[in-house]
Amino acid sequence: MRTEDLDTPAVLVDLDRVERNLCRAQDYADRHGLRLRPHIKTHKLVRFARWQMDLGAHGITCQKLGEAECMAAGGIADILVTYNILGAAKLRRLAELHARVRMAVVADSREVVEGYAATFTDPGHRLRVLVECDTGAGRCGVQTPREALELARTVAAAPGLAFAGLMTFQPRDATAATEAWLAEARDLLAAAGLPPATVSAGGTPDLFRAAEIASATEYRPGTYIYSDRMQVAWGHGTLEDCALTVLTTVVARPTAERAILDAGSKVLAADTAPVPGHGHIREYPEAVIRGLSEEHAIVDVSACPHEPRIGERVRVIPNHVCPVVNLTDRVHLLRGDRVEEIVPVDARGRVT
Repeated sequence: MRTEDLDTPAVLVDLDRVERNLCRAQDYADRHGLRLRPHIKTHKLVRFARWQMDLGAHGITCQKLGEAECMAAGGIADILVTYNILGAAKLRRLAELHARVRMAVVADSREVVEGYAATFTDPGHRLRVLVECDTGAGRCGVQTPREALELARTVAAAPGLAFAGLMTFQPRDATAATEAWLAEARDLLAAAGLPPATVSAGGTPDLFRAAEIASATEYRPGTYIYSDRMQVAWGHGTLEDCALTVLTTVVARPTAERAILDAGSKVLAADTAPVPGHGHIREYPEAVIRGLSEEHAIVDVSACPHEPRIGERVRVIPNHVCPVVNLTDRVHLLRGDRVEEIVPVDARGRVT
C-alpha cells in the first residue's frame, strides 16, 4: 500500500524521521552522561517504547496509570508515573503494577505521600517516590527546596516507601534557574542524609540544553519523537524533523481565497502555537489554516503562488502532535511513500 491508496484523513508517521529523532536524542544523552527516560504520552505505542529502550533509554515515563498499565502489559518493565496518584481505586491499580514491574511515582504533598504509605507497607518491596518540584513552570510541585526536604523526610519515614529523588518539569528557556533550584535542594537533602539518587528533568523544547541542568541525572522528553509545529516555533529542530503528518483532502474551494480540508478539530486538535494558524501544510507553506470546526479546516490560500485543487491531497504538520495521536484509532507507519503497517494506538484514551 502507498499513501495514495489511503482514505483521508489519515495520520501518517515517517519511520525514517522517527529514527533520526530518537537517535539524535539518545546520542546527546549518552554524550552528556544523562539517563534518558522518554515520555510515551506523545506516541502511546508499545513498539516505540521498546524501540526507545533498545536504543539506550533506561525506562519510560507515563503521565497516567492507564498508560502505565498498557506499557506494562506490552513488556515494559521500568516505569515512572509523573502524576499525583490519589484515591483507593487508583492506589489499588498502582499496587498491581508495583507487584509486576519496577515502578516509581511522584508526590508534592503530605496527602499524596500518606496515601502511598497506607497502601505500600512492605519494607522488602518499597515503592519508589520522587518529590515533584515546581522550578518555575507553575504546575504541580513543592514550591521551595526546603519544602522538598521536608516532604522527602516524610517519604523516607514510611516503611513501605523509598525516597528516590527529585522530579521537575521545568519552564522553557530556564535551565539556569532550574539548575539553581535543584542544586539547592540536592545540597539540603545531602546534608540531611537523604542524597537524591535521581534528579529528573524534562521537556522537549530544552532537550538539547539538558546538560545545562548539571544536577539532573535523567531527562524525560516526549514530543521529540515526532516533533510538531509548536516545538519548531520554540526552537527545537525544523519542520523537516516533524515525523507525524495528517493526510487530508481538499474537499471544497468556496472562493478564490479559501480552501476546505476534511480534517477539523476532531483530527488536528485545536491547540494554537506561537505561529499563525492551526497547522503547516507541506505542499502549500504560504497557506494559513485560519480556523477549525469539528470536520473542516478553513484555509486561507490567498498568498499561495498556485492554488490547491478540489480532490488534491495534502499533508498537515499539526501544531501539537500529542492530542492528535490521542484522537485517532490508528496510525500509518511509512518508509518513504510506502505504508509498512497500520497499527492501533495502544494507549489511546488512557486518561485515568
